[in-house]
Amino acid sequence: MTNQLKTVALLAALSGLLIAISYWVIGGTGGLIVGIGLAAVTNLFSWYQSDKIALSVYRAQPISESQAPGLYRMVQRLSQRANIPMPGVYIVPSQTANAFATGRDPEHAAVAVTEGILNILPEDELEGVIAHELTHIINRDTLTQAVAATVAGAISFLAQMVSYSLWFGGGSRDDNRGGNPLGILLTVILAPLAATIIQLAISRTREFSADSGSARLTGNPRALAQALQRLEATAKQLPLNANPAFEPLLIINPISGQFLGNLFSSHPATEARVAALLKLEHQLSTTTY
Repeated sequence: MTNQLKTVALLAALSGLLIAISYWVIGGTGGLIVGIGLAAVTNLFSWYQSDKIALSVYRAQPISESQAPGLYRMVQRLSQRANIPMPGVYIVPSQTANAFATGRDPEHAAVAVTEGILNILPEDELEGVIAHELTHIINRDTLTQAVAATVAGAISFLAQMVSYSLWFGGGSRDDNRGGNPLGILLTVILAPLAATIIQLAISRTREFSADSGSARLTGNPRALAQALQRLEATAKQLPLNANPAFEPLLIINPISGQFLGNLFSSHPATEARVAALLKLEHQLSTTTY
C-alpha cells in the first residue's frame, strides 16, 4: 500500500508541474486544458507501457535461454525462489556495468543487464544484482520509477520545444493572448531539472530494501556488497548515458561521486549500502548459528 501511495503522490506532483508548464507557456484556459490532457495521456500511456519505454531508452534486447543460458537460468532460478513469474530477460548493448528492472507489476516485468556487467562480475555477485532487481519487482518499485521517468520525459520534451520557440520567434507573441514570458523562461530553466526532481521524489530507502531483499533471497549479502563496490568504480569511468529521468532505475547511480550527484541522488551512498549489507550478513550468521 505504501508504494501505491508513493506512486499516486509522485504522479500528482509531476502532473501538476506538467499542467503548470502548459498554462505558463500557452496561457489561459487553453493552456490549462492542454496541460490536463497531456498529463492524462502521458500517465495512462506510461502506466501500461512503462516497461517498453525504459527498455527502449537503453536499447535493451530480449534474449532467450539459448542465447545466454547462464543468465537466463539464473533469473529463472531466483524468480522461482522468490515465487514470482519469470520476467523477461534483456541485455543492453553497452560496456558500462549496470542493471535495472522495469514493469508495472510482477506479471509484466523485465530484468535488463548490460554486456559490461556480464563481463566484470563473477557469478555470485551477478546473482546478488539480479536478486536486487527482482526485489524491486516484488516491491513494485519499478512502476514508480518507470512512470515517473516517463512523465518527467514529457516535461523535458515540452521544455525543449519551448526553447526552440524562443530561438525561432516565440517570444514575439502578444503577451495578453500567448504564453507568459516569465513562465516560458522558468520552463526552459526548470524542466531540465525534472530528472533531479524525480530522484528526490523517489525514496532512497527503496534501495536499502532491495539490497536487503537480495541478501535474503541469495543468502549472500557480501556478494552484493562487493558487486556494488565494483559497479560504482566502473560507473564513474564509463556511465550509462540515456535520458537522466531514467537513471533512478539503475542499480548504481552513474552520477554518484559528484557534489550535486550526492546532494540530489536517487540512490544512497554506496558506502552506506555496503555497510548495511555487511551488518545484515552478521545478523544472518548469528541467527543461523
